[in-house]
Formats: sequence, structure tokens, C-alpha cells
Amino acid sequence: MTTELIDRLPGMADADLSTLVTNAERLVRAGTPKQQKSAQAAMPAIQAEVAARQAKLAANPPKRAPRASRKAAALAAPTAP
Repeated sequence: MTTELIDRLPGMADADLSTLVTNAERLVRAGTPKQQKSAQAAMPAIQAEVAARQAKLAANPPKRAPRASRKAAALAAPTAP
């Protein structure tokens, strides 16, 4: 089961990965011995995926369109007849 989960990590949405981190941390602390063992085995791969995504975001910050000046916005606004 753990290897199947690890194989699916790159395709997970960010929200799903965040939920997985939370659940794995909870199971390491308060799960049954079997759950703790499984969560501990998966945590390095989960943390590596989170770190890779954070590094990718840091390397490629979102690009914003330049803000139009007020003068340009006023010129572009339609005038009422």
C-alpha cells in the first residue's frame, strides 16, 4: 500500500498532498502500531514531494501583469456621449 501511495504523490493536487501530510503526521503520533509504521515509511517521500513543490514555486514565482497607470486607464475608459 505504501509504495502505491508513494507512486501517486507527483500526480496529487496540492490540497490533497497537504491533507496527506496532516493525516500522516497524525497517524505517526496517534495511530495504531501498523498505521504508525506505514505513516513513518511514507513520510520521507511525502516530505520530499512537498519540498520539491516548494522549490519549484520559489524558482518560478507567479508573474503578474504590470499595473496600468491611472492616466492610461483614464484614456482607455470609454466616454459617455
